[in-house]
Amino acid sequence: MELRHELIEGRAELPRVGAVVPARGVHPPYVVVNAYDDEIEAATPYLRDLALNDCSPLTVRSYGYGLLRWFRLLWLLGVAWERATEAEVAVLAGWLRTASNPQRQRTRAGGDAPGSVNLRTGKPTLRAGYAPRTINHALSVISGFYGYHAHKGNGPVVNPVPVSPQRRRALAHRSPLEPRAVVGRARLRQKVSDRPPRSIPDLLWDELFDRMGCERDRALLEFYVSSGARAVELLGVGVNDIDWAGQRIYVISKGTREREAVPASPQAFVRLARYLDEVGTPSRDEPVWRTRSGSDRPLSYWAMRRIMQRANELLGTNWTLHDLRHTAASRMANGGKLTPVEVQAIMRHANIQTTSRYLTARVEEMFDKLAEHYSTPRPATSYPTGYSADDIKAVFGA
Repeated sequence: MELRHELIEGRAELPRVGAVVPARGVHPPYVVVNAYDDEIEAATPYLRDLALNDCSPLTVRSYGYGLLRWFRLLWLLGVAWERATEAEVAVLAGWLRTASNPQRQRTRAGGDAPGSVNLRTGKPTLRAGYAPRTINHALSVISGFYGYHAHKGNGPVVNPVPVSPQRRRALAHRSPLEPRAVVGRARLRQKVSDRPPRSIPDLLWDELFDRMGCERDRALLEFYVSSGARAVELLGVGVNDIDWAGQRIYVISKGTREREAVPASPQAFVRLARYLDEVGTPSRDEPVWRTRSGSDRPLSYWAMRRIMQRANELLGTNWTLHDLRHTAASRMANGGKLTPVEVQAIMRHANIQTTSRYLTARVEEMFDKLAEHYSTPRPATSYPTGYSADDIKAVFGA
């Protein structure tokens, strides 16, 4: 019991043993191994089932890491996976709430404190520990794992992860056009705040754009903010994916994994042409965006992320690559030229309610109107002519 209490309070660490490694086959693309590099037999069929249900390899990999964290806890507690109960799930939830996230230890010296709000952007900095969404995802992975084995007749009959019957009943017959029902959370599930998407105001966007040091980076930002393409989608665009006459590019969509057309602004294509004039056109089977130093290779997501980080360090901001997609959607939704259905088609949102989240007013964008409102003097009190000042004072107290 002492070890469990220390884990819940964040005073003990999970052993960093085991790994998620590529599999030899396709189904699943990844497997979970223990400290002796032996494959965890209970995890593999669940990951295989995810792959057969058309989950992307990255989703399978993410679920694999969720299972690895769960098995690390069970190994430490000496509990077999088929004998786990809600008590072990509670220990994991408590540890995730209090433990430090190693991914948050890469912040630069002198940067914003974890959890603080950047005064220039209004965006909160990531907290030092695990986010509520991460904890809920971890619980969903474990719940799916035991649900799969219960369906196959293995493991415990009762899923150790608590569920909310009220939520399941509310979602069972819900139309996507209806507003989301307010239901209670299941035990151990974390409260997730529903913040509106943070787009970049025009003045801060101009500053960010001016910090781009080459034509490649300026062209990338133009495509991001005019097409709404995701970071990885745009970086994978090749020569054959550019329709110069139609002013559009073709990307492999994250959701459908299909090749889809995405329109972009004429200015984006002008800057792309300038960039290609500088560096030359790559071969037809290579991505357009290339590195500028070292050997010639495609520009990776992490390299583009570092470009944004350098600009943030100079500007004192904390914008991310996904904020560029939010900015594109916000401009389209609030520009008055496109209908919400058209914005949904361009952004490739599966649900119109996702698009409607961008139809919001932001305080930063109403600064001039607020300044005019605050500076407007109070209207002076006046009375019709012909009345005596003594009578007005007697009646109205003025």
